[in-house]
Amino acid sequence: MATPIKRIEKDFLLKALYDEKIPMMYLHNRSEYILISEKPTKTEMFLKADRPIQGLKPRTRMELIFDHHGQVVTFSVTVTIVKDDHIIVEAPEFLYKNLVRSFSRVTTPPDLSIQFSFCGDRYSLSFPKIQEYEQYEVNSMLENLDPKNLGGLIDQIASWIKNYADNYKLVIFKDVKPNSAEERVVAESGKTLFIPTTQGTFLQADPYPKKRIITEDMFKRYLESTGVNTAYLDDAVKRFLSNKLDKQIYSDAWVPILFQEYVIGYIHLWINASGRPPFDFSLIDTLYQFTKVLAYSLKINGYFDAGLIKDKAFEGKVIDISASGLLFAFPHSSLSSSLLVDSELSLKLVTSKRTINANAKIVRRYKDTSMGYFGCRFLDIMPEDMRFLFEFIYGKPFATEGDLGRTT
Repeated sequence: MATPIKRIEKDFLLKALYDEKIPMMYLHNRSEYILISEKPTKTEMFLKADRPIQGLKPRTRMELIFDHHGQVVTFSVTVTIVKDDHIIVEAPEFLYKNLVRSFSRVTTPPDLSIQFSFCGDRYSLSFPKIQEYEQYEVNSMLENLDPKNLGGLIDQIASWIKNYADNYKLVIFKDVKPNSAEERVVAESGKTLFIPTTQGTFLQADPYPKKRIITEDMFKRYLESTGVNTAYLDDAVKRFLSNKLDKQIYSDAWVPILFQEYVIGYIHLWINASGRPPFDFSLIDTLYQFTKVLAYSLKINGYFDAGLIKDKAFEGKVIDISASGLLFAFPHSSLSSSLLVDSELSLKLVTSKRTINANAKIVRRYKDTSMGYFGCRFLDIMPEDMRFLFEFIYGKPFATEGDLGRTT
């Protein structure tokens, strides 16, 4: 994963660019330019290119890359002044190392147009919404479950839960809005509230690579959002657990039911018998899979059909592109709010010589006051299309991954 460089190292590297006259590479309109730093960097960088850069204008975003003793570093800057081969840019806010992208990004060629559309069905629903997109991989459980039989599926889930819990409840946020503290924190986070024993504490860490659990810190942040003073957070957590004990709840789990970016409900199960084994992570894992199958069952039984969005192509402003992905911008809207990390898009890349159809996954997103920005990774470009795209955007014969990351 690309790692932001800390301030001290950043200042050292910017100084080294000037002191050691380290070459920086810039790819633009299928041409490779080499730049050096002419003055020490303060609030601006003064750069000299090996030749004038055709079409470079103020406010252009440049992505530069250089090699410092075998470590590839990249950063983005905004042009303020261009005069022949002399360029003044704003000093970079961040430098990055440990790059994960396979090829260098370049400004999108002017004769390339790109159309986007969502892969598969997308929905606009009135359920609580989170900033993550839930993918569906339910095949491993379908051998023993029939998602077309919604009533039978719910009965199977209930029968399985009775082996581990004294009571359970399945709630869908259709006519009922999140009300209790547990419902609200699950609906707002899209994560599981898991308390193995109410005589202990909240979980301090989430063991899952893709985080699923509401830790104590997360719960405290939720309490703060409701107006609890930071000085009383520890007491509030203790009271929360103590209230469960008073109700003879000894182990407790609230698992959200996720559909795309929506929290459509939850499964709540708990233990009242003091001698019964508490819940563990294997139970949470199975419940998580059950909720995936349940959401899938609701979908194929038409539960979400009223909110189905017609698949309509849209054009984002492509900021830059590489042979392995692209970055595009789209104005804030209901559509951009659905462009979430892990969402998959269908792309049509149109040139005068070839049209390339491919899928891409959104791997990062950020925003400013007016636009959302979405970094995508190509998923399945045909080899001959990859070769064409490489030669089209870089203006050179196809190279192996990583070749464009070298400046020496």
